[in-house]
Amino acid sequence: AGAGLNDLHAVEVLCAEGPQRIRDLIALGVDFDKENGELARGHEAAHSHRRVIHAGGDATGLEIELALVKSVKRVAVEVHEHTFMKDLVVEEGRVVGVDLLLADGSSHRVDADFVILASGGAGQLYQHTTNPTVTTGDGVAAALRAGAAISDVEFYQFHPTSLAVEGNPLISEAVRGEGATLLDSAGRRFMFDVHPDGELAPRDVVARGIASQMAAQGGLPVMLDATALGSAFLEERFPGISKVTAEHGFDWGVEPIPVTPAAHYWMGGVRTDDDGRTSLEGLLAVGEVSCTGVHGANRLASNSLLESLVFAWRAAAALDEPWVALEVDYLADPASDVLDGETTVVDRATLQKLMWDNAGLYRSAAELQQAASLLAAWTSAGDTVEAREDGNLLDLARIVVHAALAREESRGAHYRVDFPETSPAFEKHLSWVRKVVARVD
Repeated sequence: AGAGLNDLHAVEVLCAEGPQRIRDLIALGVDFDKENGELARGHEAAHSHRRVIHAGGDATGLEIELALVKSVKRVAVEVHEHTFMKDLVVEEGRVVGVDLLLADGSSHRVDADFVILASGGAGQLYQHTTNPTVTTGDGVAAALRAGAAISDVEFYQFHPTSLAVEGNPLISEAVRGEGATLLDSAGRRFMFDVHPDGELAPRDVVARGIASQMAAQGGLPVMLDATALGSAFLEERFPGISKVTAEHGFDWGVEPIPVTPAAHYWMGGVRTDDDGRTSLEGLLAVGEVSCTGVHGANRLASNSLLESLVFAWRAAAALDEPWVALEVDYLADPASDVLDGETTVVDRATLQKLMWDNAGLYRSAAELQQAASLLAAWTSAGDTVEAREDGNLLDLARIVVHAALAREESRGAHYRVDFPETSPAFEKHLSWVRKVVARVD
């Protein structure tokens, strides 16, 4: 699934240490679903076995989050909720804290021996996304401004199946793993025309297959048919999805539902080693904000939660060890390409549509260059949380577009119609660093 870019050692770490991290979650109170007294296992795309455990049917992430929040509240730490990170504090090349914007609008600085970013991805870059509104890439953008290396930002995974309604609720890949099929407007299964694994081909293949079929049928969504599984099974195995589909007027146990691809997961992020350390001393990153290299060019389904668990544990352990510098071969961040002349304050919806149209599932030099020109002339304004989020999205949109231009091949989640083949010359990570100019406050 990773299309040749998975870092072998990171994969070995994930596989070797994953089981113990699952046991840790169970000890913290996560009640994973059982079947005949054993952990129940689901089947998802590109997996060769039923190996994906779950909790609450389709509420695995929520169940884990609730258990971890409860654990945090049991220990003596300072917690700031509804708080926005404006920037990292860097002194003499080392991260020593964070500047925050609190819920009441006041600023607050937290000094720290180390800072660990766990701030998620940037799904709000795109017009259609399964991500919540807070996923504006704030951690990656702050790290970039501070001078940390970021990698693989051209690889954005589009989930094949979101419900084709406003908000694009996720329809889990596990539904297809249980036997649901994809149908075109004529009621025909079309994915076997695209890949021998049909609906269970890697995510990038299925997403592009759906997008192509939608284009062929005038933009109409394709249909996900789970009726053969029956209403009772769907309600028990996927209670969350059953609730969402019902809220939108669908009875998916008796009728197919309309689905469309949507931005879902960012393989790119702040480059780290296997212990979460970044190229900037004092800064670590875990989860989707990071780029460990474990996912390569296209994340294997359900490995994001596992990656967060495994590498977050290692990052915490690394705080007691001497700092080991992460050395990265990098290119210059295109921030210098921003126009010095007249600029336009851009609204988020316009930015998201540009990224969806010009840097989405299908990309070309002409569309990417057009996007780069527009992005260079756009700016954000204001000191509100929303304005700062827009600024972060604009920063990240520029570098995603430039990275997509630089990778003149198709690999994993990155598809160039003008370079449709995979090239051995690009069997490498592309990393970017912004030159930081010292500020005098």
